[in-house]
Amino acid sequence: MKTKFIFVTGGVLSSLGKGICAASLGRLLKSRGYSVTIQKFDPYINIDPGTMNPIQHGEVFVTDDGGETDLDLGHYERFIDENLSKYNNFTSGKIYKNVIDNERKGKFLGATVQVIPHITDEIKSCIKKTLLRKETDIVITEIGGTVGDIESLPFLEAIRQFKKDVGKENVLYIHVTYVPYLKTTEELKSKPTQHSVKELRSIGIQPDIIICRSETRISDSIRKKISLFCDIEVEDTIEAIDVKHIYEIPLMLQKENLDLRVLSKLGLSAGESDLKSWEKIVEIIHNLDGSVKIGIVGKYTNLKDSYISIVEALNHGGYYFKKNVDIVWINSELLEKNCQEENILESVDGILVPYGFGPRGINGKINAIKCAREKKIPLFGICLGMHCAVIEFARNVMGLKDANSTEFDPDTKNPVIDIMHEQRGVRNKGGTMRLGIYECRLKPDSNAYRAYKESIIYERHRHRYELNNSYIDSLEEAGLIVTGINPDKNLAEIVEIKEHPWFVGVQFHPEFKSRPERPHPLFRDFIDASIKHSNEVKK
Repeated sequence: MKTKFIFVTGGVLSSLGKGICAASLGRLLKSRGYSVTIQKFDPYINIDPGTMNPIQHGEVFVTDDGGETDLDLGHYERFIDENLSKYNNFTSGKIYKNVIDNERKGKFLGATVQVIPHITDEIKSCIKKTLLRKETDIVITEIGGTVGDIESLPFLEAIRQFKKDVGKENVLYIHVTYVPYLKTTEELKSKPTQHSVKELRSIGIQPDIIICRSETRISDSIRKKISLFCDIEVEDTIEAIDVKHIYEIPLMLQKENLDLRVLSKLGLSAGESDLKSWEKIVEIIHNLDGSVKIGIVGKYTNLKDSYISIVEALNHGGYYFKKNVDIVWINSELLEKNCQEENILESVDGILVPYGFGPRGINGKINAIKCAREKKIPLFGICLGMHCAVIEFARNVMGLKDANSTEFDPDTKNPVIDIMHEQRGVRNKGGTMRLGIYECRLKPDSNAYRAYKESIIYERHRHRYELNNSYIDSLEEAGLIVTGINPDKNLAEIVEIKEHPWFVGVQFHPEFKSRPERPHPLFRDFIDASIKHSNEVKK
């Protein structure tokens, strides 16, 4: 069959959950036997989010092929259980750069380069690029931003034109909008939705389906009003009210027949839906028994989306044991000077020290790791967290008081963490780190091997600095063992302390590969160790 294309836009206000709606629809369509991929078009000028502050933008999600992408791709992967690529995320910056590069190469034969047709043609070309990697039945494309924003206009014009290019029978438009509830008058208001759709129609796009986000149920009268003024069928006004957990959303949207309406409009048959594994996860979420308290010691705790994949991976590990993961956010800067924060560390069942960049708050992370090591609290260090674990061990166990990373002190006499050889001449910051999936070989009789139950694994990376191989022998003699190695670069990927219940630091980002129905082995075992620690403390 011909590939079908679904475009998801948003109106009224931002942060409505377009990404979750797109991911949920992807799951529903996949459950009916169709192959699905999802992509995101972001209207900002940055080439990618790789150089953006996490507090401003949230986490940077990394794909197998080394793409630094929007965090929504994490939702897409977790919902549809497919590994995506750099072709699943494009920005205005990337689009314009491609066009300008082609102009410099003379590919436009001297034509005046304009938004229409050159920018819009490039956008349309990028919509299809994910199909070059893998043929797919349905491509869902989320357009970032809010209808009415100036920066989104070229993308909206491109998807308007796209319908003519591939045939109207192969394209569907879904608009996610907000229906506010006024407490003073105790009524829902459809006017913002009407204006949003009017804005969309003014540029030539008529939505086929409207997903109505709301805090409360959408009444039949409101559905009929939206249907009348927005020129859609009543059945195509889809209710999406607030839920306690995002994994409930696919089931909620299926009750609204979203997948059936989409398939009908695209002329596709609706096979039997198989959502048993997803329903099982939602049932577990509703029936969690007890909790485990995990402290995340981070630098970007002001915006929880900075660590969204880590939070989801911890939750997945909790679901495996039918436990609620109670996350305690600990600002690493405060740990450098606040005794109360140190008391919080001893109250948690497990400590996770995540990634980050720069010297701010590093000593707080190191203090947290020291507490975990000495108090026998399960410790999980990820990327920078592993670096801090090595620095802490070198300082406080080996006696190298000036041990450091050259990222924080270029002149340190004991650079236990040093910049990678191939990174030494790099000047541009964007897209130049060690990115994407790499092989790691595990040593037997290690926590890592017991978690994976495999001797060779593949994980995603995003870093410039590494454990300095010159110190490995002395670190291992003192008790910090390298249990995972990348054979191509002889790069230390995993470190552990054997004389500890569970102390693991990893150079890579395991959180990106965790799934609700299939938690990442390291997160699963970290939660297991934390539950055991909690039980020991309670004895």
